[in-house]
Amino acid sequence: MMKATDKHTISYYMTSFFKKYLPGQKNLSPNTIRAYADAFKLLLIYCEEEKGIKSDRLKLENIDRELVSGFLDWLEEIRGCKTTTRNQRLIALHSFCRYVQKISPENMDNLQSVIQIDYKKSKKAIVPYLTEKQMKLLLAQPDGNTWQLFRDKVMLAVLYDTGARVQELCDLRIKDVRLESPAVITLTGKGNKVRQVPIMSGTQKLLKIYLEKHKGNAGISRGDNPLFVNQRGQKLSRWGVSHIIDKYVDMAKEKGLDVDFPITAHVFRHSKAVHMVHAGINLIYIRDFLGHVDWATTEIYAKIDTETKRKAIEAACKDITPNENYSDWNEDDDLMSFLKSL
Repeated sequence: MMKATDKHTISYYMTSFFKKYLPGQKNLSPNTIRAYADAFKLLLIYCEEEKGIKSDRLKLENIDRELVSGFLDWLEEIRGCKTTTRNQRLIALHSFCRYVQKISPENMDNLQSVIQIDYKKSKKAIVPYLTEKQMKLLLAQPDGNTWQLFRDKVMLAVLYDTGARVQELCDLRIKDVRLESPAVITLTGKGNKVRQVPIMSGTQKLLKIYLEKHKGNAGISRGDNPLFVNQRGQKLSRWGVSHIIDKYVDMAKEKGLDVDFPITAHVFRHSKAVHMVHAGINLIYIRDFLGHVDWATTEIYAKIDTETKRKAIEAACKDITPNENYSDWNEDDDLMSFLKSL
């Protein structure tokens, strides 16, 4: 096996990229780093299966436009990946090439050829969200008659009320909750960026009861205990959150919830954002509330808010569409003659 310090192989640069650059200089989250790692795992599989180049023989000079373009086509055509997935893999490769060209200028031509590969345009997906009525129905499903069911009730309320990403929810600790007025929850987002979000009085009351009954692990300080735990007392995982959501979505569908998209933890986040737009909250505040870095990410919620647009148009514009009584065509004995006369 080739050593990671051997600069003739790509392993030297990949080790530095993943161990130092991404977590240190870029301050990326562990989830993002894992996603980047997945891109390179697939690249190594492609090189070995399609190009006959084993990972310990892959050199930096092999990484060029031809290889990467073939890899991206392979993702779509052989592995059946969608355009969005293809572009996500290319983001990782672009980042790697931009980093390496600074420490290996002799390979700049090859690396620049990869950086110049454009992202593939794809049809923009409609952002799924629940209406206020639909979300109220879903949040009402856990009855809270047992500790576990009450945990579910509080967890869903916090997920919606804070607009948290699923990992932000899982990472919450007891000390991140402040119930004194104004009640806030501290979320740690991408790149370890911290933000405080206010919570509504209903969620505040649920959390107060929940924390009074939260036993926690006596081996660590109370504040450092995870806010939401599984049956083994361990921090609730992303999979655990998804499983809980799926359970109550099924229950809500039996009671009239009718949607044509899967309801994930991120749908709670989308729904909160759209509901804030409905309430007339400024997009600048919504951006900070959601922890967005890119302003364009927040603007999407204003674009999909068709109900607010409709109300604004109705308030500003007069309805000049003709509203007349038309004769009943069924009463015409000779319909064909009528149609010809038009």
